[in-house]
Amino acid sequence: MTGKPQKRSLTLRGHRTSVSLEQPFWEVFRDIAAADGKPLNALAAEIDATRDLDTGLASAIRVYVLRRLLRDRAADQSPSA
Repeated sequence: MTGKPQKRSLTLRGHRTSVSLEQPFWEVFRDIAAADGKPLNALAAEIDATRDLDTGLASAIRVYVLRRLLRDRAADQSPSA
């Protein structure tokens, strides 16, 4: 596994853009999109639409992935009702 970012092309609202993420982030990002039943481009567009203008898309995706993993881990550790 390498820490070097891998550039991929995404289509957001009809426009192509490139995003560079480390491979583990791409893998988890794809897993999240699949778990939600969404195409990767659709999830990226949702993140893009809600990010601050001073935050890059790659950073916004990394933070989204991290928050989602933390949320899912907390849900797994919570006692059943």
